[in-house]
Amino acid sequence: MIDGSIHGLVESPELQSITTRALAHLEANSAVHLSGLIASGKTVVALHLAASLGRPVILMQGDARFGRAEILGREAASRRPQDTDQYIHSILRMDEMVRPIGEEDRLAAACQQGHTLVYDDFTRSSPEANSLLNSVLGEGILHLSNRGRAGQPYLRVHPDFHLILTSNPHESTTSHCHSALMDRLVTLRLDSYSLQTEIAIVSAKSGLGLEDVRGVVDLVRMLRVVSEHGDQPSIRASIAIAKVLAQLGARARHDDDTFRWICRDVLGDSISRLAASEEGLPVSVMDEILGRLCQESSDFSAVMA
Repeated sequence: MIDGSIHGLVESPELQSITTRALAHLEANSAVHLSGLIASGKTVVALHLAASLGRPVILMQGDARFGRAEILGREAASRRPQDTDQYIHSILRMDEMVRPIGEEDRLAAACQQGHTLVYDDFTRSSPEANSLLNSVLGEGILHLSNRGRAGQPYLRVHPDFHLILTSNPHESTTSHCHSALMDRLVTLRLDSYSLQTEIAIVSAKSGLGLEDVRGVVDLVRMLRVVSEHGDQPSIRASIAIAKVLAQLGARARHDDDTFRWICRDVLGDSISRLAASEEGLPVSVMDEILGRLCQESSDFSAVMA
């Protein structure tokens, strides 16, 4: 259970538009699905939306090992604690009381009590587990299977229940995303942000001056453009570089020694892949590539300004 406000969302015009639209759908009793790549901020946005609804928030993480029983909650294996006397090793004392280890009944609790459920990376769970959501969203009923309470095999979904899901499209497959479930969701995409939004996010997270933030963001975005690989540096790389620059009082310029070693540390793997190298590049080669990227990103930024 998560209590209180969720901090960390940067209120850029782009993100404000997404949250305003998402809240409108949620308040109209639709489930919202935030689809975005790694480091797109989908979990932060989901928690911000959940807090904005003013109801208790329950967070559930998708897991490939989840089936219907794990989603609904069940008693797991019992545990019998035991210990050995520290001084007389032949004496074994065992507690005969067996205590069941319970798993949280998060979906049922949220449906019954009208909480907001944030289901993070839901496509990592099995199709069987996620199929439970069809009747929740379609008919307002959660089927409890053989876990009926007081003889009832189902429960009515509370009118204040809301569902927010997140997923990474690179991890999604047709088998995971049943068309019946996806048809019940409103999908908002956080696939890529504008330059202005990335600058706002990196500035807010790092405290670095806007001019230097722009230089860092331009460099990382240029590296994404020229890379042919799917594992391009995300906005997290920009934030990591900007935080150290702010901490050391350095500038985002290629002639700044501090900037170069920070970039080598944070972007080294991406630059090596760009050079089709399976091993780390010599510092001189990496700095040469960094120099070209900085110049190209600066030229491109000047043209777009």
